[in-house]
Amino acid sequence: MDETFTRRRVLGAAVAALVVSPVRPARAAGIFRLGLTPVFLDNDAAVIDGLRLALSRLMGREIELVQRRTYEEVTGLLLEGALDAAWLCGYPYLQHASALELVAVPVWRGRSLYQSYLIAGADDPAAGLPDLRGALHAFSDPDSNSGYLVTVTDLRRMGERVETFFARAIFTYGHRNVVRAVANGLTRSGSVDGYVWEALAKIEPSLTERTRVIARSEWLGFPPICARAGSAGAEPVEALRKALLTMAETPEGQRALSALQLDGFEPADPSLFDGIAARMADLER
Repeated sequence: MDETFTRRRVLGAAVAALVVSPVRPARAAGIFRLGLTPVFLDNDAAVIDGLRLALSRLMGREIELVQRRTYEEVTGLLLEGALDAAWLCGYPYLQHASALELVAVPVWRGRSLYQSYLIAGADDPAAGLPDLRGALHAFSDPDSNSGYLVTVTDLRRMGERVETFFARAIFTYGHRNVVRAVANGLTRSGSVDGYVWEALAKIEPSLTERTRVIARSEWLGFPPICARAGSAGAEPVEALRKALLTMAETPEGQRALSALQLDGFEPADPSLFDGIAARMADLER
């Protein structure tokens, strides 16, 4: 991976703060802690509370949803045991595949797949990535597949590197923030989760209408729900799995899924993420 773009060296940010739950050294009995990364419509309290309520009813226990600013923070909390499970991205899941297990994966528009979108301003003449040379570009997170990895590997396949192709790149730490950066002219272009862009087009069209999708990736595995390896068969995680797989069967679950613009959840196989694994391999070449 390009040294300039490690997790510790960020070139800038247009950041909106997320609701944060503090890490506790000990958990109250029966409380299930589920981590959330900006893989969906973050910063929407109603969406988040609806998800919490649906899972709590289905699991028969209190649910605490824990959000953090970066994918790395949430993944770290899961790996160290401060979370019972987390809604990650396929990229960090594969980075830690030996330490994590899949619980379930969302179904969106009939499939557990999504795309990365490359966006520019609505009136921008760019027709694709090659036209963005020398531009200011917005990424979501250095551990995001759709918000970073896809564009970086597309550049690699062109024989280019981020730090020499773009005049400058920033991390916004949120897909909605990428769209905002492009829509408001803070950057010429951005890499964003296609599911999030499409969802925003329905609930905040005045935002997405100021942007234009100029390229779409191949279909890739949708961001999954994961647990630590060895814990996926434990009762709390099995309760979560059952709740996710049956969410569409309850009124609370239907409302939560509708707010998330998802069809439901289904079991996931690691092969679903082979396309992301192939892009990760490109970084090593």
